Amino acid sequence: MFRLASSFVFDAYEFFGNCEGEIMRWILGALVMSLLAGNMAVDRAQANDPEIPAITQSMQQFVADKEIAGAVTLVVGPNSVKHVSVVGMADVAKQTPLKRDTLFWIASMTKPITGACVLMLQDEGKLSVDDPISKHLPMMKKLKLADGTPANITIRHLMTHTSGMSELPRESAYTDPTLEIVAKRYAELPVMFEPGSQWRYSQTGINTAARIVEVVSGMTFDRFVEERICKPLGMADTTFYLSPEQHQRLTKTYRVVEGDGEKPKRLEEDTISVLSGDTAMNRNRFPAANGGLFSTADDYAKFCQMLLRDGRLGDEQLLSESAVQQMRTICTGDLKPGFTPGNGWAIGCCVIREPQGVTEAYTPGTFGHGGAHGTQVWIDPKNEVAMILMVQRANFPNADASKVRQAFGEALMQAL
Repeated sequence: MFRLASSFVFDAYEFFGNCEGEIMRWILGALVMSLLAGNMAVDRAQANDPEIPAITQSMQQFVADKEIAGAVTLVVGPNSVKHVSVVGMADVAKQTPLKRDTLFWIASMTKPITGACVLMLQDEGKLSVDDPISKHLPMMKKLKLADGTPANITIRHLMTHTSGMSELPRESAYTDPTLEIVAKRYAELPVMFEPGSQWRYSQTGINTAARIVEVVSGMTFDRFVEERICKPLGMADTTFYLSPEQHQRLTKTYRVVEGDGEKPKRLEEDTISVLSGDTAMNRNRFPAANGGLFSTADDYAKFCQMLLRDGRLGDEQLLSESAVQQMRTICTGDLKPGFTPGNGWAIGCCVIREPQGVTEAYTPGTFGHGGAHGTQVWIDPKNEVAMILMVQRANFPNADASKVRQAFGEALMQAL
């Protein structure tokens, strides 16, 4: 729309030549505004879903303030859409607007899906979250504490960030082609504390759980996600590896650069860590269960709606009610997790126990996860809504404590 209007302005000036009359300038301005209004009217007429104006307005302000390039916000109930809005740009340099079907790197919003995969296999009796991980991965018997005693890690520890497993060096954390290979590297790392005694965010733990899914199911983790989650739910745009067509719909990633006196505040392009310098189409990398998925707001909403329906998909039970309860029930006791205060951890999800600060407007028991570049999903069982925020900013000081997340949650809760 904006590129069309710009082209129209240029052509109009060419047509009117050197005419400087006030009347001609008025006519030109009126024609441009008419064109813009007409396009906006068409866009709005095509968007039949409801909108909560306060959410849209807050996102527009963040775009204007150059805090983000753009945002897709979506709120759903178990079987309905309660709000949707799309503001800002997917490509600032080319002035390409975001669209509802724009793809985002959802980073750690992958973790709840990983949790669902683990619990599906538990539903089938093929594993238990209380199994020692060495039952399924014998090489993990080598894991030891600093004093040399064996580290008795369970799948529950993996999925709640209480395993104590160490991380790989950042520069080589995502360079291996398969989970099988990278898990062998994990088995050589020291365990930092007695499993279950502390909470420390662990990417290796989540990926180890995904390797267990592979061993137990006989499928690669990306195929398991596709066959058991995405296909049944109709999540055609949720994947670890983008097709060329999907790659064209992937938003650019940006970082905020503050003004320095010579240059104003601006957005500059940045990279996605799990890609290790390659494109999102490259398949020569393991499916990172800790944060490797790409998705759209509408796709992820389908997963949320299944959880709001206690695991049901039509007449089928995709995930048992008890499994959904495990995704939203704190099992880390009084351990203090990171990112934001007042939370505990369930299988694959953060749970808001005592809303405060950025979560003050949220309902206790709301569960979900944030992503490194600002994406957020929070599911509120009491109010039967899920809120999905899709943005792509690389350098939030703390993405889970961002003003963008806070404004979205506050505007939604005030509207309910």
